Amino acid sequence: MKKKIEDLGLDDFDRKILQELQRDGGISNQSLSEKIFLSPSPCLRRVHALEEAGIILKRVALLDPEKLGFELTVMIHVRMDKHTPDRFGAFQDRVRTYSEVQSCFLITGQESDYLLKVVVRDMVHFQDLLLNRLTQIEGVAGVHSSFVLQKIVDTTELPV
Repeated sequence: MKKKIEDLGLDDFDRKILQELQRDGGISNQSLSEKIFLSPSPCLRRVHALEEAGIILKRVALLDPEKLGFELTVMIHVRMDKHTPDRFGAFQDRVRTYSEVQSCFLITGQESDYLLKVVVRDMVHFQDLLLNRLTQIEGVAGVHSSFVLQKIVDTTELPV
């Protein structure tokens, strides 16, 4: 059974560490310790403990997709023809290989089985992804695409 955040034994320092690292994963330990008002050695021990506990999975750099030429963000609903472990597993394995796919969720409550968030350079790139790769996966019965016009909230931060 998964633990609730309240059950993890995190104190205010741990929460502040998590908040700051979500804002800037590359912050130095010295700067982090100054921001949370804790000396550097205990701060670093806490960060290592949070990593060892699996609460901090990894630290990454977030890139600006538009500055790298990815002008379009597309939400794609995918409907499968059969609901079998083999079909779903094959779809998931293939989608993991597509660098354009930023997120892939198995969902309920819709006519589709998956929701993908993808970034592409332009409509030609999208058409290639859709027609030559995504719809060619065995078991894909239908897709519905929505283009993101504006990102109102787009964050990776969790409310700790």
